[in-house]
Amino acid sequence: MVGAGNRGMFGAIGTGILVLALLRLAQPIFAPLFFSLLIIALMWPCQLALQRKLPRLVALFVSLTLTMTAILVLGSSVAWGLTQLGHWLFLNAERLQTIYTVWADWLELQGIPVMGTLSDRFDIRWLVGFMQSMAGRLNSFAGFAVLVLIFVMLGLLEVNEFGARLASPHAQPYGDRILVANRAIAAKLRRFMIVRTVASVLTGFVVWIFTLGMGLELAAAWGAIAFALNYIPFIGPLVATVLPTLFAVAHFGSWEMAVVIFASLNIIQFVIGSYLEPQLTGASLSLSPFAVIFAVFFWSFMWGVSGAFIGVPLLIAFVVYCEGAPSASWLAAILANKPPEGPDA
Repeated sequence: MVGAGNRGMFGAIGTGILVLALLRLAQPIFAPLFFSLLIIALMWPCQLALQRKLPRLVALFVSLTLTMTAILVLGSSVAWGLTQLGHWLFLNAERLQTIYTVWADWLELQGIPVMGTLSDRFDIRWLVGFMQSMAGRLNSFAGFAVLVLIFVMLGLLEVNEFGARLASPHAQPYGDRILVANRAIAAKLRRFMIVRTVASVLTGFVVWIFTLGMGLELAAAWGAIAFALNYIPFIGPLVATVLPTLFAVAHFGSWEMAVVIFASLNIIQFVIGSYLEPQLTGASLSLSPFAVIFAVFFWSFMWGVSGAFIGVPLLIAFVVYCEGAPSASWLAAILANKPPEGPDA
């Protein structure tokens, strides 16, 4: 019996490894598929409301237009911000080279050697290569967005039929369980994305006002970047904080001002992300901070930026499915950061 149990456990682990390997290798298909499932969960109430007043295909066109607009707003916010930054870098390349040389000499005097290869690459050719790389990534994002829209279109057309198949007697008892779990997941994802959007807009606005008041150039670009990257927990706010800090070193030529910028931006991110957003989200979406960090980094490793974006939604879906399965409810209790229940709670 013990041997059979061990074989079953090792078999489950082996199956899990193979599934993860498949998800990693088939990223061009699975990443947009999971991203489209998130959008379908968010857009289905809108699609359903439009279908009551408009023909089905017209309602679908409106839903796809709204989806495409939202994707373009997020993508163009980052692209525009990076474009503004790249333009500034090109115009101030010699200034940056001078600042770098001064800092490298100072570090050498302090006994901290600077790698020669870094010095060789820190020139206009490196900047050109960096911008070409970013352009390639934007082209890849365009292809990703087109595939997502195709999946969303097909998915929205089949939501009712898929629900009817799950409700049929042939799919029981698992069909009803999946339906209940899917409704709960969709409701939680909509609430999560609404709160995330409010927090992102507020973060972008406050960052813009702060950098503008500090006299830091490209204030609007920093606000746009902070808005878009705030949708990616931990990684996004970190990048949105580090970039303006490094820029402040070149802009002000003073590490003291860079420290002020860094500290202030972290305070902004902390107040909005760690206080305001949990208040708006509520206990129903409370997740273990460790689980959130793991989900973001794990899915970013699997699928890059798109994985980092949908890491938390995937975690929410996983927790809901675990809550509905008696054998996995213990796992949901660990991942969901909820207060203990009972007379001693």
